[in-house]
Amino acid sequence: MLVKDFDYPLPPELIARYPVSERDSSRLMLLNRHTGTVSEDIFRNITLYLQPGDLLVMNDTRVIPARIFGTKESGGKVEIFLLRRDRDESGCWACLLRASKKFQPGQVIMLAAGMTATVRARLDAESWLIEFTGSEHFEAWLEREGHIPLPPYLQRDDDLTDRERYQTVFARSVGAVAAPTAGLHFTRELLQDLGNRGIMTAWLTLHTGLGTFQPMRVERVEDHRIHTEYYAISEATAEAVRAAKARGSRVVAVGTTTARALEHASGVAGDNIGACEGEADIFIYPGYRFAVVDALVTNFHLPESTLLMLVAAFAGRDFVMSSYLEAIRRGFRFYSYGDAMLIQ
Repeated sequence: MLVKDFDYPLPPELIARYPVSERDSSRLMLLNRHTGTVSEDIFRNITLYLQPGDLLVMNDTRVIPARIFGTKESGGKVEIFLLRRDRDESGCWACLLRASKKFQPGQVIMLAAGMTATVRARLDAESWLIEFTGSEHFEAWLEREGHIPLPPYLQRDDDLTDRERYQTVFARSVGAVAAPTAGLHFTRELLQDLGNRGIMTAWLTLHTGLGTFQPMRVERVEDHRIHTEYYAISEATAEAVRAAKARGSRVVAVGTTTARALEHASGVAGDNIGACEGEADIFIYPGYRFAVVDALVTNFHLPESTLLMLVAAFAGRDFVMSSYLEAIRRGFRFYSYGDAMLIQ
């Protein structure tokens, strides 16, 4: 299977560079993978296409303001992109560094409000171990001074609006560097409406990483080495999934991140999913048989991306690719701040 089989031409004007005024006013494309039909509605009407007893599982990860700007002692400008907190070294993070000249261990980067970043060691070809020190707790400083890590295809700097709109209304577990974008369409009122209609909800955590946006550098899909992302599923959510399956109800994954966590957990524990956590390293592409997910809410994804391949595995490559072309014809908005799909 070739990576280029998942390419499609997207007019630049269909990239949603800003969110719509109201989260649930985005458009919703409805894909029936059993009949091969496509229709559309407004996202707030998603309740009309779900059934009492359905279980929506959502990713409650919270995006950190992962972009930091500073200067070297020589005066050169530096951009730091946080990837993840180091679990062994207090005050240290794995980071990407961008500057005009190479870095060396021991270099100090001056940040705002008296915070400093010291380069401790190279971790791999792309990332460094950085220690942050200052007169205040780093996480508190980061919330004030850091920048929301908008995807590069938006081609703009973050603004105050992104602090709210690039988070889901249920975000609470801090650690992602990219939003679980399917969840961005939900409002508190819509969640309440789901409950009123007998549609159940549960949460898990998967900290979306930078690998979400990394291009595939192979020709054959099977040769790609997938990135890993930390995830955790509570016993309450595991029980909700088991109960839905036992009563014959559907498990609806809100987002590819949620689908990835559920399917990884099923591979670890089998059909009887229990509370678990770890690094999800599952690569889902056509040919994969889903063990947990029965329906999927998702945004429109980048060409030749692992996320598009997951969607194609769920609904069939030909159907998904033709539906993307139909979405383009209808003028749907694409990517993180764009419109959504419900695939059943």
